[in-house]
Amino acid sequence: MKVIKTSSQEWNKIINRNLVTSDHLRERVKKIIGDVRIYGDDAITKYTKKFDKVKILSKNLKVSQNEISAAYNSIDPNFVSTLKIIIENVTKFYRKQIKHPWKMKDSDGIVLGEIFNPLDKVGIYIPSGTAPLFSTVYMTVLPAQIAGVKRIILTTPPGKDGFVNPYILVVSDLLKVNEIYKVGGAQSIAALAFGTKTIPKVDKIFGPGNRFVTEAKRQLFGYCDIDMLAGPSEVVVIANNFSPQNFVLADLFSQAEHAGGLAVLITTSKSLIKHLKGKIDSGYAIFAKNLDEAIKIANDIAPEHLQILIKTIPSSLIKKVKNAGAIFLGPYSPVCIGDYIAGPSHVLPTGGTARFFSALNIQDFMKSSHIISYSKKALEKIREPLEKLACIEGLPKHLQSVKERFL
Repeated sequence: MKVIKTSSQEWNKIINRNLVTSDHLRERVKKIIGDVRIYGDDAITKYTKKFDKVKILSKNLKVSQNEISAAYNSIDPNFVSTLKIIIENVTKFYRKQIKHPWKMKDSDGIVLGEIFNPLDKVGIYIPSGTAPLFSTVYMTVLPAQIAGVKRIILTTPPGKDGFVNPYILVVSDLLKVNEIYKVGGAQSIAALAFGTKTIPKVDKIFGPGNRFVTEAKRQLFGYCDIDMLAGPSEVVVIANNFSPQNFVLADLFSQAEHAGGLAVLITTSKSLIKHLKGKIDSGYAIFAKNLDEAIKIANDIAPEHLQILIKTIPSSLIKKVKNAGAIFLGPYSPVCIGDYIAGPSHVLPTGGTARFFSALNIQDFMKSSHIISYSKKALEKIREPLEKLACIEGLPKHLQSVKERFL
């Protein structure tokens, strides 16, 4: 663990960690996207062979019911009962986020309001390279279903044997995902954005992935919507003299399981830094004068996961947290409970984007429309200000559309 100050070059690298992308990566992804747009399924099968080392025909890209049925024979028999507990937790959390239409009416007959509609089709990408993230299936599919999305298309890379990880298939099947396709990487994101003969075009793409997936999402935003630009996993742990040292060490170590993960300790305890310094090779430690300064430093980092690993946490301190994907409070709230079972989705903003992105929520799967209704009396009252505004902007036809109603 490297001890740094907020005036150091290492600190600047942490703060600007999401700004770096290479021309080489952009061009490679641009080429893949262009090929998928022009050649569709042929490009998909070509890149599946090139990157996943799997030869597959376009007619076999869609996972069959036989493959799904066979997957049940390859999983832990107790897994399904565990999944039921998780589904209950996730459902309970996201039902609290459901928004309902509203309207207000005044004495002049003006009605204003808002209605909400789910997206028609969403695509969900599930990584399956270094770790098959079957947990991401329920962390994305359940909020989509609770929001009312009717058609969910899931894509995930095949293994070297040409089959999808059985846990990904079983979770997808139990949650009644409409379609599953054996395709990964940038080519998968492009297929969902443009549509091919086999893979349908979607309204929005969700799910984390490697740098190729993230760059593809960046380039394809506008052809469809995306959830966020997710990067390597991150944790910032705030601790003091009373924080259990073994808890702090274990939570920092947990990020080492993720390739390129970021682990930062912010502490008011010099002795804790000294104790941990020789026990962990990766990550950073920052000394803070007090807990208020620790929160300020954490807000500057804007981490995916923020752990306030102290025994007594004043509510006034929590209110000062502005930039974090998920906040874990107290010594018995490790990040892994958020990763797997607590209920809130583990799809969270990384790379400092917690400054402006939120954790995955119901609204991500919905769109709103404003309702505006004026009576003749109400319209007549605003003719004069409308005329002034239209004249200032030089758009007389706008005003004429009002005048026509009083001829």
